[in-house]
Amino acid sequence: MNSPETVRLERIVPPESAGRRLDQALAELFPEFSRSRLQAWIRSGLALVDGATNKRPRDPVQGGECIQLQPIYEISGAPKAQEIPLTIAHEDPDLLVINKPAGLVVHPGAGNRDHTLVNALLHHFPELSGIPRAGLVHRLDKDTTGLLLVARRLSTHKALVAQLAEREIHRQYAAIVVGRIIAGGSVDAPIGRHSKNRTHMAVAQRGRAAVTHYRVQQHFPAHTLLSLALESGRTHQIRVHMSHLGHPLLGDPTYGRRLHIPPGASAGLEQALRTFHRQALHACALEFEHPGNGKTLRIEAPLPADMRMLLEVLGEANKKV
Repeated sequence: MNSPETVRLERIVPPESAGRRLDQALAELFPEFSRSRLQAWIRSGLALVDGATNKRPRDPVQGGECIQLQPIYEISGAPKAQEIPLTIAHEDPDLLVINKPAGLVVHPGAGNRDHTLVNALLHHFPELSGIPRAGLVHRLDKDTTGLLLVARRLSTHKALVAQLAEREIHRQYAAIVVGRIIAGGSVDAPIGRHSKNRTHMAVAQRGRAAVTHYRVQQHFPAHTLLSLALESGRTHQIRVHMSHLGHPLLGDPTYGRRLHIPPGASAGLEQALRTFHRQALHACALEFEHPGNGKTLRIEAPLPADMRMLLEVLGEANKKV
C-alpha cells in the first residue's frame, strides 16, 4: 500500500448548515471530494469535529464546528504521486491549465502504469485524488503538446465535463501537414475503430460523428501550417481527419505516409524532416466559461521549440522558391 501524504484541511461549519448531516455539511465545505469518499474518511476518523473523531456521517451538525480533514490521497491500486515537472499555464482555486510536453502520457494504462500526467498532478496537487481522473477534463495523445484543462473541485469537474459535452469548450490547435492546402474548410466524417487494427482509429460509416474545421496559416513548398478547431473530441480526431483529407500531419508515425523529401530541399530541411519523429500537433488555445465566476477565460500556449525550429527551416525553403 502506498504511504499517504499528510495534508490537513480546516473549515468552519457555517450557521446555515445547522441540522444537516455531517457528510452533507462536509460535501458543501469540501466540494472537491465526493460525498462517498468523505463518508469513508469520517468513518476512518480522518474528519475531526472540534477535535473529536467519534462522529458518524449521519450525525447532525450545529453550525460553528471546526472541521479538520486529513484526506488519504493514495490507496493501493490507485495511481501514485510522482515528482514530475509541470508547466502551468493558468492556476486558480477552481481549475488548472497544464501545458503538456511531447512524450508525456496523460493517463496510466497498460504499459504506462506511472510517469504520466496523472502521477505528476497527484504530486503537485494531492487533493486531486478525490476527483475522477485526477481532475482531467479531456486528454491529448502522448506526443501532442499543449493545453489540458484540470478541475480542482468536484463541482468544477462536473461543470466543465458538461460544457465539453455541450461543445462549449473551444479548443484550437496548430498543425503542420504534408502537402499544400489551398484554402480552409471542414472535415465532417465519423470516426471509429479501424476494422483490422483495433489500436488505430479510422473514418468509419458506423463511427461517431466528428467535425474538424481548419484554416490555412502559412504555405510552404510541400507543407502547410494549419489552425484547427474541433466540434467533437474523438480519439486521434485531427490526425485521422487530416490523413483522410490526404494531408496527414508531418511526422505522424501512425496515420502519416512514408517520409517525403521535397525536390531541391536543403540539407538543413532534409535533416529537420528526418529527425522530427512525432505528429506536428499542438493544442495552442482553450476558451470556456469559468464555472466559478461565469466569465469567459481564454488561455494560450506558444508553439513548442521543436515545431518553431521546424517552421523556421520550412520558412527558409520558402525564400528560395
